[in-house]
Amino acid sequence: MSSQRVFVILGPYGSGKTEVAVNLAGMLARTGRHTALADMDIVNPYFRSREKEVIFKAAGIRLIAPDRATWAADLPAVSPEIFSVIQDDSLTGVLDVGGDKGSVVLAAFSEALRRLGPAVWYVINQTRLGAQSPQAALEQLRLTEARARLPVTALINNTHLLGETTSGIIMAGAEYSRKLSSLSGLPLIFHGIEESLASAIQLPEPIFPLTLLMKRPWE
Repeated sequence: MSSQRVFVILGPYGSGKTEVAVNLAGMLARTGRHTALADMDIVNPYFRSREKEVIFKAAGIRLIAPDRATWAADLPAVSPEIFSVIQDDSLTGVLDVGGDKGSVVLAAFSEALRRLGPAVWYVINQTRLGAQSPQAALEQLRLTEARARLPVTALINNTHLLGETTSGIIMAGAEYSRKLSSLSGLPLIFHGIEESLASAIQLPEPIFPLTLLMKRPWE
């Protein structure tokens, strides 16, 4: 895994970026890093990493999120504690950035973040609406970069269809992601695959088995 201290996880709604961010924070904490996860999802009422506060506490991960009184509201607010990720050299930070509006908020921190040389990873899910072609995905990626004022440094394929995900869907998403990698000039660093499927999949790139934690409230 990258030796960088700050990881920015970007991606459109439905890409599964929060699942990737949560699993990444867990993996970093298990390697002994002093880890914090910053929830910068300001819109989506579901799949917010802040909802897993108990899990983070048990894993020794510091959660940075807006004040609890605002959790049920769709307010464009982020915690000022995010500056501690930037300023504290002993802290490894994972920033879970929520979709298009989240990338706009991220721009407020872009100048300070650029000085740190963060890993800025863009999550791809071929099955989501609007991802009809690698060209369309590239346009969305470049728009996200412009809004965030941060260049994406690598791609993550997280193609899935929730409980209906099959190996065929994953393999198609992998090929799609390679095409986007070629178009964008960005490396495809790993495939995020749900752990029960990961052992049966063989790909030339690394596989990051994901424990599915971000389930819908009714599941």
